[in-house]
Amino acid sequence: MSINTGLYIHIPWCMKKCPYCDFNSHLAKGEILENDYINKLVADFQYDYTNFSAKKITSIFIGGGTPSLISAKAYDNLFNRLNKLASWDNNVEITLEANPGTVDNRRFKDYRNVGINRLSIGVQSFNNSALKKLGRIHDADNALRAIENAHLAGFANINIDIMYGLPQQTTAEALKDLETAINCQPNHLSWYELTIEPNTIFYKKPPHQPEEDIFIDIETKGKELLAAHGFSRYEISAYGKNQARCLHNLNYWQYGDYYGIGAGAHSKLTLANNAILRLAKARMPEKYMASTDFIVEKREIVSMEDIIFEYMLNTCRLIQKHNFADFQAKTSYGENVLLSYLKQAEKKGYININHSSWHVTKHGLQYNNDLMQLFVPKI
Repeated sequence: MSINTGLYIHIPWCMKKCPYCDFNSHLAKGEILENDYINKLVADFQYDYTNFSAKKITSIFIGGGTPSLISAKAYDNLFNRLNKLASWDNNVEITLEANPGTVDNRRFKDYRNVGINRLSIGVQSFNNSALKKLGRIHDADNALRAIENAHLAGFANINIDIMYGLPQQTTAEALKDLETAINCQPNHLSWYELTIEPNTIFYKKPPHQPEEDIFIDIETKGKELLAAHGFSRYEISAYGKNQARCLHNLNYWQYGDYYGIGAGAHSKLTLANNAILRLAKARMPEKYMASTDFIVEKREIVSMEDIIFEYMLNTCRLIQKHNFADFQAKTSYGENVLLSYLKQAEKKGYININHSSWHVTKHGLQYNNDLMQLFVPKI
């Protein structure tokens, strides 16, 4: 069984660090030397591709930070050079994350002209008060205009990111955000709760989020609203209309392989001997740009216990059946290695097991973090 291989490209700079963000993002100070960074990305990919596992690229995702701070001309240069090193289909999905405060109609058209064919627009909320609390640089009008410009530029594959469980948010406010997003006619929505992560401003000074009963009310009514408008849930926080899927993220959730290039990027690659390799690149942009001994800060072969955890961490987010043959193909381990873990989860109502497959129950999806605790490697 061949394993799909994505390419993740990380752009580490942003105009402002949001208080909830735990991604590898750094305030842009002065002009971004995008050509220098593109050169480094090409060298980064060439190193991974030639030294570890040469694979055909099936999807590309440009994340950040704020990838829409980089020009279309720079991306065109990058794509042309990467495509000379590795092949990918002409219709490969290429996603760009875009901040509504950094794009206009002309910029979107330029991105589309150089081959970017999917946008993920980080709106988070259409409520100006909520946006201010989240530290976003855009307002509701900026968000609506950005989505309209994306449509006008010819993008048919558009995702909108929306959060719920925002500080002091009511059910009505959360549903209004979701309804506004639906009315903007994207074919994909990422709708997820605000979680407080370590090493963030919100972790040090937690905001007052809604009580649990309001969370449950938001989730119940929000899912009903999405279903009523033709959005099908295929992952915990991902909803597609007319079978739209984010192919790149789906590859993660199916435990596929991916190259990761850029400051702080990670790679997961299956080697010729079926061992699984993980690489991590220098996190700080200055160090990444200055490195000559090459960029890889961490390199490890994943242990069997960690492989089981990683496989379950990803696949248990999906609303579909999983078969044991897929587990064996992706990990090289037989179903007996996984079965004892699954039986524990089944006893708690998180998973149902059939003779050749298993799937996560509604209870398991709702309490996914508790489910994952059963698979954490014992030290």
